[in-house]
Amino acid sequence: MLSWAIFFLIVALIAAVLGFGGIAGTAVSIAKIIFFVAIALFLISAVVHLVRGRGV
Repeated sequence: MLSWAIFFLIVALIAAVLGFGGIAGTAVSIAKIIFFVAIALFLISAVVHLVRGRGV
């Protein structure tokens, strides 16, 4: 999932260099959303792993 965030960030950078401000802004927004979703899923996974590891 982080690879998708990096992909959209690279698309945003290329679009910004070429002068496509709207596309760059949209790509950055999508990259941010995907990044925060990936972080949230990682934290949920870590908590579940800790709870299962203790045998609770």
